[in-house]
Amino acid sequence: MTPARFGALLAAPALAVIAVFFFFPVLMALGLSFTDFDIYALADIHNLRFVGLRNYAELLATPLFWRALGNTLYFTGVGVPLSIAVSLGTAMLLHSRLARLRGLFRTALFAPVVTTLVAVAVIWRYLLHTRYGLLNYGLGRLGLAPIDWLGDPRFSMPAIILFTVWKNFGTNMVIFLAALQGIPEELYEAASLDGAGVWRQFRHVTLPALGPTLLLVSILTVAGFFTLFAEPYVMTQGGPAQSTVSVLYFMYEEGFKWWNLGSASAVAFVLFLMMFTVTVIQIALARRLERA
Repeated sequence: MTPARFGALLAAPALAVIAVFFFFPVLMALGLSFTDFDIYALADIHNLRFVGLRNYAELLATPLFWRALGNTLYFTGVGVPLSIAVSLGTAMLLHSRLARLRGLFRTALFAPVVTTLVAVAVIWRYLLHTRYGLLNYGLGRLGLAPIDWLGDPRFSMPAIILFTVWKNFGTNMVIFLAALQGIPEELYEAASLDGAGVWRQFRHVTLPALGPTLLLVSILTVAGFFTLFAEPYVMTQGGPAQSTVSVLYFMYEEGFKWWNLGSASAVAFVLFLMMFTVTVIQIALARRLERA
């Protein structure tokens, strides 16, 4: 048996599992997006009808979808740079020579990642409570009026962004920390001998060395932020005034509240196309920066 056939034989079980539990459901969902699959079709498959692109056309004509898309883009556009900046800054602090008790701080800062999202979301609801929340208590001690963080459309999405960044930045922090430890110390010593300060060392040594890692982290973070669902579902239920309805939350309501499963499948593939397009743009920009 040739090495290629032996490798294919070893990979066959894993590929079979992926095909059964990923590709087949994806193809089925794509097929459903061209039908009017609803609760009546669940009761009797003969009620299922092929409608072509009607679900996509109705989706693009739905104002709530565009509101959800705007909320998702706002959440991603603000949350992704903030999350990457916080995780990179924290990783650099832990990597610096001045850091003490690194193991303790790594564990403490990574702990939110492994905690149950629903549990910590409920805790954050109490922290952001208008009358009894710790955050508004601190504002009151400073002589400032309390803010209805989850009940005011102006602050509901920023509150969810703050919570999401706190919950997830630990993953990127660990990735950045591993990448920083792989940068040769001789590069910083040479830059220092050439008279480069801290900022110039960061700009000309750290950032170029972290280029591939930054690309990986940005792709993973954008994908995670585009799939916003659990946070508004637990904390705001899409409110107030639909200010925290995301595309995924809109898809959930279409599929499991109104039982328009064909329409929900169309939403899923529109979201996939958006994420795929953004990923391609990120990779193209990264390659252009490498050539510059």
